[in-house]
Amino acid sequence: MEDLTSHPQDVRGADCAANTLSDDALLRQFADGEAGAARILTDRLGPRCYSVALRMLGNRAEAEDVTQDAMMRLWQMAPNWVSGQAKVSTWLYRVTLNLCVDIRRRKTPDRLSDVPEPEDGKASVVDRMQDEARKDALQSALAELPERQRQAVVLRHIEELPNPEIAGIMGISVEAVESLTARGKRSLTAILAGRREELGYDNGG
Repeated sequence: MEDLTSHPQDVRGADCAANTLSDDALLRQFADGEAGAARILTDRLGPRCYSVALRMLGNRAEAEDVTQDAMMRLWQMAPNWVSGQAKVSTWLYRVTLNLCVDIRRRKTPDRLSDVPEPEDGKASVVDRMQDEARKDALQSALAELPERQRQAVVLRHIEELPNPEIAGIMGISVEAVESLTARGKRSLTAILAGRREELGYDNGG
């Protein structure tokens, strides 16, 4: 058999072909011993997992730990995966949320100042500070929401997942998702408005 390592273009072509596969197909490939499938799935799903964990926990190091733990559980589960029962991403989101809940239950609330830094660009220092302040305010307000409302708001309005998928992740009905999201948005609005008033923004301060 010809050694593919002598033809890098063939390897790149195989990678491109694998990138077009569904999460389900890639997970089956990994279970069958294709290590490359794990790399592609990690690149595809890891950032989503991290984004949810960061919004739920407000801490980069903890979000990274959750992401690694969730992906490890995915690899351990791969041999038992049954195609067609659920989306791989739905399963991973559910595991991520559960891991975040476990961490939040084990610790007392901290100051949620550890939020993503703004991307480097041409924004002025003032613009960057204002952007950071907005992220701080949102993260802090999210922390005040009840757990299920926070999960629904993060999945719907930050991850922009459709309500049926969120329902599958959270194990509730679509109607319950809509209710949690609506209540969460109202609470966030009230919390953020209250903070603006405290700082005197609505009084010309």
